[in-house]
Amino acid sequence: MLPSQPTPKHLIRRLFVANRGEIAVRVIRACQSLGIESVAGVSEADQESLAARLADSVALIGPAPALESYLNIDRVIDAARCSGCDALHPGYGFLSERPALARACREAGIIFIGPSPEAIEQMGDKITAVSLAQAAGVPRVPGSGALESVAQTMELARGIGYPVLIKATAGGGGRGMRVVREETELPAAMESAANEAKAAFGDGTLYLEKFIECARHIEIQIMGDQFGTVVHLGERECSTQRRHQKLIEESPSPVITPELRQEMGRCAVQLARNAQYAGAGTVEFVLDEVEGRFYFLEMNTRIQVEHPVTEMVTGIDLVVEQIQIAQGHPLSFTQESVSLQGHAIECRINAEDFNKNFLPKPGQIVRWVPPEGTGVRLDSHCYSGYEVPPNYDSLLAKVIVHAADRKTAIKAMRNALDAFVIEGIPSTIPFHQEVLQHPAFIEARVTTRWVEQSFIPERKARLRAEADAAKAASATA
Repeated sequence: MLPSQPTPKHLIRRLFVANRGEIAVRVIRACQSLGIESVAGVSEADQESLAARLADSVALIGPAPALESYLNIDRVIDAARCSGCDALHPGYGFLSERPALARACREAGIIFIGPSPEAIEQMGDKITAVSLAQAAGVPRVPGSGALESVAQTMELARGIGYPVLIKATAGGGGRGMRVVREETELPAAMESAANEAKAAFGDGTLYLEKFIECARHIEIQIMGDQFGTVVHLGERECSTQRRHQKLIEESPSPVITPELRQEMGRCAVQLARNAQYAGAGTVEFVLDEVEGRFYFLEMNTRIQVEHPVTEMVTGIDLVVEQIQIAQGHPLSFTQESVSLQGHAIECRINAEDFNKNFLPKPGQIVRWVPPEGTGVRLDSHCYSGYEVPPNYDSLLAKVIVHAADRKTAIKAMRNALDAFVIEGIPSTIPFHQEVLQHPAFIEARVTTRWVEQSFIPERKARLRAEADAAKAASATA
């Protein structure tokens, strides 16, 4: 039996979208389905974006550089207030996990679509989050608190055992992270990680964790309402990644048993309850395949890039649910009503040249023909003639497929990518096509280091051999 739907505490009439790209389009479409007016906050570089075209109105928030627009809290809040918005959705990235934005919304009388600033603050600091996880009975990777000096870190690393991972307490997206395999590498790794973290997050504080070699990245999607109810929606497998950046995600994970899913879900829900969490969140774990144990990594206090795979297997619109929770509605579903049906896969398509070490290549899209068909979904902000700006992330689109099982989903994704036409700039479609045909991916033998340690080196060796063979054949012709 589903919870009753009382009159909302806060009726949202106009919502400010404080983001860009495909997630801005996603939020605008959710507003349309709820009958809520949307205002797209755009930089000068995004005035002709799809989000600007789809929104009911547009507010200019500053010049192209993100620091002067999408990362400027004062400008974002002023634009939301001046456009008469009573709510703000931060999307992902940019200011989405900044407690200062949530506080600024509170002070301005604007509903923040997300958890409280206190919850964001607790989970945004990785050391505090780890302490909360331990208090909730969630296992953590062997590690340390805040690091104070190189000498102290060396002593801690000896106790933990190499290899170790240097991580920024305010980090995310792989920034402020360094793998250290020998003690001699430690000072330089700490310095570069701290500098990167300070530049990206304004905080260079670091901590230490044991680096698990044969690891899978498994995350649990949770949803909490303002009445203390927290529910999980199963897991997403995010192990296909490069330099800590996710490339392919799927749900359910091909290696998670029902028993392990239940235990990981229980841990994620308990952590969220202890943090008095309301909204969408993701609790990330590392699964040690050698030991068969999982450990807490971090919690992301926002909607994730890969949220569509969960939507596809559960049938629940997570962005609509976010907005409804912010209005004071209870969750529209119970834990018992959540079930994972079939299999979903998502490929992130970036404006990058796969053959040139994933070099970003912005520019004009001359031709754009998206894939179509049963079970195929495309989340994107692009179109023929669109000029991809050089100022932001290189994500062009997310291709998501849903099928009865994983084997069929892989085939469906390959067909979708074959049908996807992007001309004018390079994209990572060729990379995904090769990965989806690789035996290791097909057989679900991928860990977080597979792309860098196996796939790319194997591919380079094969291309060298093919070139040498062609050269030899030419010489004898």
